[in-house]
Order: sequence, then C-alpha cells, then structure tokens
Amino acid sequence: MKLSTKLFAGFLVISALFAAVVVINYQLSRAVLRNSQRVERSQRITGEATTLLRNIIDMETGFRGYLLIGNETVLAPYYEGERNLLGRFAELRNELMLGTPQYERLVRAQYLFQQWAAYSHLLIGEKREALRRNPTQTGLDGLEHRNLTTDLTGKVLMDQIRVLFGVFDKEESETRLKQRMKLQDSIRETRILSVSITLTTIFLGLLYASYLVRQFSKRISGMVVQAQRIAGGDYSTQMPDTADDELTELTASLNTMTDTINTNIRQLERRNQELDQFAYVVSHDLKAPLRGIETASRWIEEDLGQSLPDHIKEFLVLMRTRVRRMENLITGILDLARIGRTPQADEAVFVRQLLREIVDSLELPAGFEVELPFYLPTIQTNRVQLQQVFTNLISNAVKYHHRPETALVRIGCVEGPKFYTFSVADNGPGIAAEYHERIFIIFQTLTERDTLESTGVGLAIVKKIVERQGGSILVESTEGQGATFVFTWPKEPPRRRTEPTISTTNPTLGR
Repeated sequence: MKLSTKLFAGFLVISALFAAVVVINYQLSRAVLRNSQRVERSQRITGEATTLLRNIIDMETGFRGYLLIGNETVLAPYYEGERNLLGRFAELRNELMLGTPQYERLVRAQYLFQQWAAYSHLLIGEKREALRRNPTQTGLDGLEHRNLTTDLTGKVLMDQIRVLFGVFDKEESETRLKQRMKLQDSIRETRILSVSITLTTIFLGLLYASYLVRQFSKRISGMVVQAQRIAGGDYSTQMPDTADDELTELTASLNTMTDTINTNIRQLERRNQELDQFAYVVSHDLKAPLRGIETASRWIEEDLGQSLPDHIKEFLVLMRTRVRRMENLITGILDLARIGRTPQADEAVFVRQLLREIVDSLELPAGFEVELPFYLPTIQTNRVQLQQVFTNLISNAVKYHHRPETALVRIGCVEGPKFYTFSVADNGPGIAAEYHERIFIIFQTLTERDTLESTGVGLAIVKKIVERQGGSILVESTEGQGATFVFTWPKEPPRRRTEPTISTTNPTLGR
C-alpha cells in the first residue's frame, strides 16, 4: 500500500471524529471567543490608559524640573510625551464606543491635558526668555505669569486628569471582572461537553501516528542527515533508497538537488575567481597607464618650460583632468561592485559622534554650517556603510552649493517602530522634479563634467547600501529651494551575514 493511501485512511477516521468535536464546540466557542475578545480589549484599554497617564506625569516632572533648575535636558521626557500623547489619545478613543461614559471621560481628560499643555508651554517660553536675559535666573523669578503657579493652576488641572484616569481605570476593571466571569462560565461548559470526544480522538490519533512514525522515521532521518550535510557544505552526499513509494521519489529529488547545488557552487567559485581577476586588472592594469599619461604630461611641461605655448598647456591640464576623472570613475565602479562581497561586523554606532567625525574630515568651506538635531540614536549596525551614506550626501551638498559661504545643511532623525528616518537637507540650488530618479542612476550627473568634476557614482553607491540594509532613499526638492535627501535605516541589523565593504577613498563622488 502506498504511503498516501495509509495517510488518507487514517486521517479520514480522525477527521470524522474531529468533525463531531467541531460541531459541538462551534456553538459554544462563539460565546467563549466573544467574551475573550472583550476581556482582551479591556486589558488593552487599561494598559494604554496607564501608559498615557504615565507619559503625562513624566511631562509634568520634566516641566517642574525645568522651572526649578533651568536645564533643557530635563525637558526631554516633556517633549517626548508631547510627541506621543496626541496619537495615544486618538488610539485610545478608537478603542472606546462613542457616547459611553468611558469615552466622555477620555475626551474630558484630553481637553484638560491640552489646557495644561498650553499653560506649561507658556511658562517654559517665559523661563527661556528669563534665562536669556539673566543666565543666573533661578526658580520663577522674572516670569510674567508666575502667578499661574502660585495659584496652583497646573496642579488643579493635573489633579483633575488623575481623578479622571482613576475613575476610568476603576470602571474598566469592573467591566473586565464581569466579562471574565462570563468567560469562565462559557469555558467550563465547553470543556464538559467536548472533553470525552476530544480524548478519544487524541488517543486514536496517537495510536495511528505511532504506526506511521515507525514506518517513516528511519527514512526521514536519513534525509534529514543528508540535508544537514548539505547545509554544512558537503554537496557531494547521496542517500540510497530502494523502496518504491513517494519517499523514494523525494529521496531521488534530494539527490538530484545535491548534484545541482554542487555543480552551481563550482561554477560560482570559478566566476568569483574571474571577477576577482577582473577587479585586479581594473584597479592595477587600467590605472597604471593613466598615471603614466599624467606623469608624461608633467614631464612635457617641465622639459619645455616657458617655451610651451599657452594652448598646449591648457590641453595638458585638460588631459590630466580627464585622467583623474577616469581614475575616480574606476574607483567608483569598483566600490559599487564590491558592495555585499566582504563580510563586516556590526557595532554600536553613536550617530552624533559619527556625523561630527564626517564633518571634521570634509574640510568644509568657510561659512558652511552643518546643523545636528537634538536627538540622534545609537544604532547596532555597520559603521562603514552608514558613514559612507552620510559622507556622500553631505559632501554632495558641499560640492553642488552655489553659495558655500552661506550654506546650511540640516540633519534630521525620526524614530519609527522598525526604522530610523534620517534626512540631509541643504539650502542649495535644488533639483528639478524630472531628475529625482535620474540622480540615483550610475554615471548620471546634473552638471557638465567639465564644469564640475563628478563621476556620477556616489548616489548609486548610497542607494545600493541603503537598499541592502532593507531601507529606502528618495529626494524631496524643488529647483531653487534646496534639496532634502531622506533615507530609512533599520533599528536592528539585517539577517543576512554578508555586508558591503565600501572604499572610503574619494568620498565626494558626484550627484
């Protein structure tokens, strides 16, 4: 008898028994599911309300600390809470039924929070102004609306918010208790009616499964061993199987797959060797004559000296410029080809420190400013790749800016659930909409190469690095109004084990 026939007969009997269980449980499971969902929803609402109140309290603590000591650092939880609370209020409202007492309490709490936020914003602004006028200012001295604190306006608002959330939590707990009692009753009823049939079905299923296991275990174990050998790099392993059933066909397919993998691995190794040889030829054999041309042109200038006509000097300078462009182009192509071929370890990268190192290494023109945001994260990632991305984007802003003495580059960062969204914005000449896709294509530039030296490889490298990390990159720009490059970077390293290695030479490859 074929394996498929044995399996079909056994599962047919077991399926009939399970069908009986399903028919009985179906009617009762609806009540269980409904009550379970209500309990889960109530727990979620309570958790969200607790988190929301905790954020409000953190904001209050940061606000009071700032009024007391005047240190901007203590306002971090205040602004963090302010960014999150509007969304949290909206999410919690969506969980509640419109018009219910709980919904009205939440709406009232949000209204009181908005009043408190307006009150705290006013005092924070006045505190900053007082510190600007008098750096030694302390407490509430010099604040125009200090009476708002003395008459306990903020405390009254926060007390009302706490009371509302206390009533909210108590009401939700009582509702959840009632639902849990209903859930327990429905579960008990379902258990009593279905336990006997379920136990019978399990017993028969285990009995038939033990029979099938004895039939399959030895042969499947052999295939598992073969698969493990393949995973370990042994692509020549084979497993004999003389039985005439479906597993025999599977064994034959596995042996064929092993032969195919072994053949493909050998071909891939041979092609990688050819690619490495090609890279060597490009980096050495092609660059050597270029350097010879540049050296020969300088010898001509030195030998002829003052007798060399001006137009010949211009030709020689143009020749050396074109030679350097070709060297840069070769380097850029090699960098692009090497991405993902050499493994590199991830490390903790403090983005603020990384950006400062990049800015220091670029030798920016006088007057050129790079502005960093208040918050920049520490990421476990490949430092070389992230450095290459920021270096190319910032150096492009330097290279293509029409007024470097008044240039400003702003770095931005927004944290999402799985990605950080970074932005590099400049106040340069901008990029027309029709070129937003073109600039990420290799060898594409927006200026004549004789006007501004560029290989057109830099942004292609940036795009490839970002996409290999699992992120994306785009440009937001209008001609004459600056450009903003926005890219996402994962908060956790990708699962792949091969990471790009990007050459740090010539980091200002063109847009």
